[in-house]
Amino acid sequence: MPITPVADLVAAARARITEVDTPTLMAMAGDPDVVIVDIRDVRERTKGHIPGSFHAPRGMLEFWVDPASPYHKPIFAEDKRFVFHCASGWRSALSVAALQDMGFTASHLRDGFSDWVAQGGAVTVPPPRD
Repeated sequence: MPITPVADLVAAARARITEVDTPTLMAMAGDPDVVIVDIRDVRERTKGHIPGSFHAPRGMLEFWVDPASPYHKPIFAEDKRFVFHCASGWRSALSVAALQDMGFTASHLRDGFSDWVAQGGAVTVPPPRD
């Protein structure tokens, strides 16, 4: 059986979710009613992240969002606007589509953290770990 290319899965996800462009998210950053959720791997995040973003690794996302899960994170029960991002927008598109299937409302940063950086978005780089 042939494998569906991931690019096709991303395109299908993007066709049914809400995307936010980088300038729009930059304008939203700092709004107390907006939660920017970084789903990148912890190793990616240590190289820099959007200030104030909440880290929710992709592998735990559905579990952290589901209020019936023992892994649920209360931030996802807040009445906020959630915008997810990864490095380039592919993982976050797939993630938001999965969350939408669960009944969770969210959008994603269309071109990801790499575009955020390219457009001069603020970045926090944590100090090196010992």
